[in-house]
Amino acid sequence: MNRSSKTAAAVLTAAGILAAGWLPAGPASAVDGAGPPAGERVLWGAVTIPPGRDGIVEASGLSGPALGFGSSLTLTAPAGAEVTGVPLAAAGYRGEVAADGRTAVYTAVSAERPWRTGSFPFVLAVPADAEPGTRLAGCVLRLADAEGVARASGGCQVTVGLPSPVLSRPEPGVPLGYRPAAAGLAYPGAQVTVSDQDGNEVCTDTAGADGSWSCAPGRDLPAGANRLQATASLNGVSAASEQIHITVGSPTSVTAPAVPPR
Repeated sequence: MNRSSKTAAAVLTAAGILAAGWLPAGPASAVDGAGPPAGERVLWGAVTIPPGRDGIVEASGLSGPALGFGSSLTLTAPAGAEVTGVPLAAAGYRGEVAADGRTAVYTAVSAERPWRTGSFPFVLAVPADAEPGTRLAGCVLRLADAEGVARASGGCQVTVGLPSPVLSRPEPGVPLGYRPAAAGLAYPGAQVTVSDQDGNEVCTDTAGADGSWSCAPGRDLPAGANRLQATASLNGVSAASEQIHITVGSPTSVTAPAVPPR
């Protein structure tokens, strides 16, 4: 998958984007980066991005000092990550990414109440070898006036997520036995739980070194139409597969497939 398609996928995935906002200033430990002076506002954003993928952190809802033409909003990428884009489509701002990918900046090119409305997206790329559940430190956001004087600052929280698992079995659209085996792929070492349409646990397994997993229900599923979904969890983060539609038939007329070997 190329970078542009990975970015598009991150934009369309609700788990990949969390809105940001301006919050009251607090201690430095409340955000990554140094805390601002007392009485100022903290700009922050949060996003969860799987290893080797792009995601968007958005800054929005400025309620700090009024700034005009030439003021700027700068994001410094957290350790190990890079800024790869500034996809703001709104008029009145110019976006630019530094050649080394360490920073990106939006500059107000209109004097009409900049930073007061809309959101300001920054695309971040997380390295492929990043460990899921890790919080990447050092993401800093800084709002400066036209003279370059910082007027508000804070941080953004970037967490390494999990890729969505794949649920490849059972086969949808065909009658199945009461205990159909499930199988697929997930991040190595992730705990995979298969659930039915009512959220009941069907079976579980741990993805192997090659990412494969498989399991079979320990009890009969109810006859008729149902939906299955796999959820992978590791180090406090999780991701879900697409749902598959199944039809459970008679256990006397349909033989459940055996759990496939790894």
